[in-house]
Amino acid sequence: MRIRRILAAVIATAALAGLGLTSAAATAQGATSYVTPKQCRDGGGMPAINEPGNLCKGGTYDGQPVD
Repeated sequence: MRIRRILAAVIATAALAGLGLTSAAATAQGATSYVTPKQCRDGGGMPAINEPGNLCKGGTYDGQPVD
């Protein structure tokens, strides 16, 4: 009897954790953050404004769009 309660608790915890991970991933995909050219440089990168995508190359903000 005790094992069934423990097993049910483990399954419920795993299910709730899975829901939390999927909602966090959905939230992260929807948000695009832009950095300024100054932020890109201060983070150790180089703004590649003339290249397709206007991305920050290198540093902390590597791969993020520059606005």
